[in-house]
Amino acid sequence: MKLSYFPFQTLDWSAVHKEERKGETGLAYWQVHMMNDTRVRLVEYSPGYKADHWCSKGHIIHCLEGEMDTELEDGRIFKLTKGMTYFVGDDCEAHRSSTEKGCKLFVVD
Repeated sequence: MKLSYFPFQTLDWSAVHKEERKGETGLAYWQVHMMNDTRVRLVEYSPGYKADHWCSKGHIIHCLEGEMDTELEDGRIFKLTKGMTYFVGDDCEAHRSSTEKGCKLFVVD
C-alpha cells in the first residue's frame, strides 16, 4: 500500500456519519473516512451478522471489541478476537465475515 500525500490530521469518529448495510443476516454499521485512495473505517457488526458476498478487496482489520469469523473461499475459517489483526491483499483469497455476538473493527483498505 502506498499512502499518497495527505497532511497530518486527527479524526473525531463521533462526528462521522454511520451508514447501515444489510448482510445476509444481521446489520453492519460503517463510518468511513477517505484520504485520497485510502479508506479508513470503523465497522460494527450486529450479533448474528453474516456478509452477503465474497470479498476480494485487500484489508488490514483490527478487532476493537467482540469477535468475528472470517471464512475463506477454500473453507478455512479464522477467528479474530479483541486485540487481533488480520491482513489480506487485493485479489488474494476471497473472504467473508460473520459474528455470533457482534464486533467492532478498525479497517484500512
